[in-house]
Amino acid sequence: MTPRAILIAAAGLSTLTLSGCGGTPNRGLESVHQPVVGRTDYSLDLGTDGRGLAYGEAARLSAWLDGMRVAYGDRVAVDDPTGSGSARAEVAAALAARGLLAQSGAPVTPGAIQPGTVRVVLSRMRASVPGCPDYSRDVSNEFESNTSSGYGCAVNASLAAMIANPADLVRGHDGATTADPRQLNKTIDAYRAAAPSGGGGQNVRAEKAGSK
Repeated sequence: MTPRAILIAAAGLSTLTLSGCGGTPNRGLESVHQPVVGRTDYSLDLGTDGRGLAYGEAARLSAWLDGMRVAYGDRVAVDDPTGSGSARAEVAAALAARGLLAQSGAPVTPGAIQPGTVRVVLSRMRASVPGCPDYSRDVSNEFESNTSSGYGCAVNASLAAMIANPADLVRGHDGATTADPRQLNKTIDAYRAAAPSGGGGQNVRAEKAGSK
């Protein structure tokens, strides 16, 4: 082999080796691309008059909630330094009209609350999978038992996009402490109340439709 041929062969081997080592390492069955949950807080200061929200503030609150498009998964709390509760009740009523409950314990927000005002804090979470899609690793030359660099991106990105409440990815969701036996037995009762297949029940009709 000539020196030129040896040099070309060595360069090709070096390129082949490096192509397998670069990119995102992903050597386990669990993907390194996992959903990350971020939280953003929005606040609105409302004036009070000693008996609740001041004149016009209820309409301002309603317009703000509609503009923010509050929905399931959003957490809305009232930071009321006076602790009177009257303004909080009005905010809770506005949330109830939108199918939400006012949360206790408002998160800390920047800026002091001025006397005679209450602060409504909307906390919104969003789940995403950083670094996806990931095509950094060349899977055609793999010498380290890595899966594709984009392994897990599709499944976890879909999960992050579809979950109704991203907070469930952080702390899960507790099941109900009680159960209604009548609700649990609905399926069993429907099965027992169905007409027997020998008497022209649904199973017989399905068989006749399949035989045509």
